Order: sequence, then C-alpha cells, then structure tokens
Amino acid sequence: MGINLFTVFFEAAMHFWFIGVLVLLTWLLRLPCIKGMLGEWRVNRALSGELSQDTYQLFKNVTLPTKDGPTQIDHILLSPFGIFVVETKNMKGWIFGNERQSRWTQKIYRHKSSFQNPLRQNYKHTQTLCQLLDLDKEVVHSVIIFVGSATLKTAMPDNVGHLRQGLDYIRSKQTVLFSPEQVVQFAAILTSNKLSAGLGTHLNHVQHVKEIVSERENGKTSCPRCNSVLVERKNRKTGELFIGCSAFPKCRYLNNEY
Repeated sequence: MGINLFTVFFEAAMHFWFIGVLVLLTWLLRLPCIKGMLGEWRVNRALSGELSQDTYQLFKNVTLPTKDGPTQIDHILLSPFGIFVVETKNMKGWIFGNERQSRWTQKIYRHKSSFQNPLRQNYKHTQTLCQLLDLDKEVVHSVIIFVGSATLKTAMPDNVGHLRQGLDYIRSKQTVLFSPEQVVQFAAILTSNKLSAGLGTHLNHVQHVKEIVSERENGKTSCPRCNSVLVERKNRKTGELFIGCSAFPKCRYLNNEY
C-alpha cells in the first residue's frame, strides 16, 4: 500500500502546528511596536490599579496637534497635585545616560546602541500640555518609566526609574495645586483637543517623527532664532553629538526635542 505524502504532511502539520504559532508569537513579540504596546499596557494597568481613580484621572495614548505636527504621549495623569506626563520605555540590557546627554546607551552583552534621551523626548510632551492648558512648567511633571529587564547603570533623577520608582515619584507630589473644578476643566480640554485614536493618526505621527529625524540628519532644519541652518555638532568635553545652530557662538540654539 503506497504512502500518501500529502496525508503524511497534513498529519504532521496537525500534530506540530503549535510550533509554528510559537515561532510567529516569538517574532511578533520582538517587533518594537509590539514591545512598546506591551510596555504601555503594563504601565497603564499599574497607574489605573495602584493610584486612586478618585484622585488621578488617566488618559492613555494621547495624540495632540501642534504647529509642528502631531505629538503622541503615552500616558497623562491629571490630579490636584499636578499633571504627570509619563513616557514608557520597554527595554532590556544595561542603560547608561544622564540628564544632559542628548542620547543614552543601551548595552546588551557586547552590543551597544544609542537612543534619544527620554527626558528630552518627553520635554516636547510637557511643553505641549503647558501651552494647551495654559500652565506653568512647574506644575507639569515629566516621568520616565522603564519596564522589562533593563538595568539603569548610572545615577538617574527621581523622575526616571522602573515602575515602582515611577509610582513613588508620582505619590511624592502631595501639594495641592488645582481644585477639582480645574481638573475637570483640564480633562474637558484634553478630550476636545486630542486626535481620534486610529491607524491613520498613528501613521501620521510616525511619518512626522521620521521627517524630523531625516531633516536633522541632513542638516535641513532652520534655526527658529536666526534662520541659520541647524547642523550636527559635538560637545568637546563629553563627545556627545547634538543638533545646534551653525551660527554658534553668536546663536546658541539647541534643537533636542520632537
């Protein structure tokens, strides 16, 4: 009796289909966008579950329009103690950086890569909220939360750390700055101004970031102060690269946000 190769293959596939699913899931979990979504989900769950919802109002994945294009904010917490703008980083390995560096370093075994200083990345978000809500920067707090297995190898400010440290920082702010009526007003302004969540909004934001990065790399961005060309420069003391005005030292503008 001959062997039907198709039948053999089909029976084998039915027995080992889970291996294909496992490989697919492993591949998906390695994608930066999926890792980012999982990290944001974990932080959202902690912010919602460990902070009183009577005191803190959470807005998730908010995209706001600005004159330079849309900017996407992972988490916004409204409270009587201030407004907290939270940026999530789902990373692994060793992390090196400080407040003044334009780029931080991630080291995984012998491999090193750099990424934008998240404090500078979040600066645009806090500034956007200050302008939208007509608030002073002192009442809008930037918070950077690392999830995953990342180890912070350099001393970080109090507003940068893992999930528990981020929650502790938020709870440490106990001075009442806003009345309940003001918090309700802030929520209404955010709700009416945020762009509708969806693939189109996300793609527009991604394209905007790519355009800014491309302009910086090609030195095409103009200085908003003197209209000279912005170019990549190096800090003589630290060796850090940054984008600055080509008219330096006459103009000392630095472009370190998006």
